[in-house]
Amino acid sequence: MPKMKTNRGAAKRFRIKKNMIKRAAAFKNHILTKKSPKRKARLNAPHYIDDTNLNSIKSLLCIG
Repeated sequence: MPKMKTNRGAAKRFRIKKNMIKRAAAFKNHILTKKSPKRKARLNAPHYIDDTNLNSIKSLLCIG
């Protein structure tokens, strides 16, 4: 049986931490001049994958 291949798009978007999978926030890439510093700081804070999506993300990343 061949090895499982990791989905490369998912590998670039998610980082594996101790017991959670970290993700980036949406709305943080462009048009930042009109967004308040408080909002941008909140978008910089760590975000994690929700439990409902955890199994599908793990299968994309080939995590047991």
